[in-house]
Amino acid sequence: MSAQLQSILTPLPVGMSVPPGTLRAEMESRRATGRRFDVREAIGLVVPLCTQLHELHAQGRTMFVHPSSLGYGAGGALQLIEELAHTAPLLPRDRACLAPEERKGSEGDARASVFAIGAILYELLTNSSVGPGMRRPADVVPDLPPALETVLGKSLVADPSHRPADLAALAQALYQIAPAASEQPPSADTSHLDGDGDFEVDINLSMMPPNGHPEEPRVPSAPSLPKIQAVTGDGPFAVAIPVHQPPRLRGDDPTRKLADLKAALESDPRPRYVVIKDGMDHGPFSSVELLQQIASGSFTGDQVLRDTFSGDERAIQDWEEFAPFAEQAKLNRDIVQEKRALDAVVTAEKQGTQYKALLGMALMGVILAAGAGWWYRERSHKERELAVQGATDRVAIEVDAGLDSAKAARAGGGARPSGGGSYPTLGGGMSCEAAQARYVEEYKLGNNGPADLTAGAYGNVLNRGTYLNACGVPSTMEVNVCAAVQNGRAVGVTITTSPSNPGIASCIAGQIRGMSFPSHPRLDVARTTFSSK
Repeated sequence: MSAQLQSILTPLPVGMSVPPGTLRAEMESRRATGRRFDVREAIGLVVPLCTQLHELHAQGRTMFVHPSSLGYGAGGALQLIEELAHTAPLLPRDRACLAPEERKGSEGDARASVFAIGAILYELLTNSSVGPGMRRPADVVPDLPPALETVLGKSLVADPSHRPADLAALAQALYQIAPAASEQPPSADTSHLDGDGDFEVDINLSMMPPNGHPEEPRVPSAPSLPKIQAVTGDGPFAVAIPVHQPPRLRGDDPTRKLADLKAALESDPRPRYVVIKDGMDHGPFSSVELLQQIASGSFTGDQVLRDTFSGDERAIQDWEEFAPFAEQAKLNRDIVQEKRALDAVVTAEKQGTQYKALLGMALMGVILAAGAGWWYRERSHKERELAVQGATDRVAIEVDAGLDSAKAARAGGGARPSGGGSYPTLGGGMSCEAAQARYVEEYKLGNNGPADLTAGAYGNVLNRGTYLNACGVPSTMEVNVCAAVQNGRAVGVTITTSPSNPGIASCIAGQIRGMSFPSHPRLDVARTTFSSK
């Protein structure tokens, strides 16, 4: 297979490629087509490799063992590629095959190669990398020999001080699982995989999740008979209500994949993850606890996560196993923030609408108050006019018409002289009584001027009463008017009010002096009274 085709089939980071002719190239080719190595193939490849690495480490040599540093030699056996074995790998799946102590850039010894053989064998069998969320091989490969899973568990111990270092013992243990898969390696004591006098292998520190409790067998229900939720009615008319079955998710459904990944992570209950937040270590957490912390927003994708088993340390969003959950939590937070922002806008608009409504009501109140004030003033004005009009029905107009003849008769024995004569003309500004006295004093006998005016002629002017409104006369006030009129104007006016109010009296007098009356040279006195009684 060409390197170009291999690059297309392999989902790799941008700018990285798989070295052609290596074990990694073959693994990625099979992964792209959904194929895996079977148990015999896998054991047939790693047993001779263990023997070769055992000899190299016996010479004191160190190296990075990973699929990209292994090529196919004569007869299809794996051979270490020297120029690639002394450079730390960049591909994520290659780095997952390194022992934790090698991931800082130091070449590994025999103990590191034991971990690498276990990680390579695990990936050959499952097509998955060693790391968080990894499944037990027996859950992926049907009928996997239990001894093989046990050997893998011992090889993948994260702490090098509790990991076996005997590659020959590892080769012998693997050969015994499938003797016909490869040539027999040199004899070795497989008990070394459990430790020696200096240490004991602690399987609890293995990268493989612990074996869970097996599920109890369940009897499947007949597929042709739906599950019944309830029955309505009885007798021949009973109706069965089937249980609503949620739709099954396809294997490639994102929700299904996320659920499977969550189940795989939660299968390992050991506290092994530490989050560095605000410069402090938080944890260690189990997978379940870590996922809960991510979902609640306590930890975000940009914070650093350290796997205490493998020694890997990088941002949560850079972990293939945890990045989807961090992204989902971020989406949920964004949705909540958008909802809060929308609620704030709606609340602001609601408050604005309420404010506008209150402002409109206030303006309406002002308008109504102004209208009520105007109506009250108009009503008061109308009431005063009606009061004046009602009062005029009881006005007594008394006019001393022919004042000149009456006064002259009293002065000359009661006879009025005949013939012409002139009438005294008075100036204005006097009282009604003063005008009468002056007129009598200056009157000359023998004046037969034009016909005298009647009381109605003067009453038509005084009885209108509009001049009272101009002075703000209350409807309860009684007003007495005496006006001495000559030549169409009031030359003398006397106003009395009850109750007494000099200001109103003066205003009424001024109004009457400015009024026009029927014109006659004689002096006539008109009296009227406005009263609401």
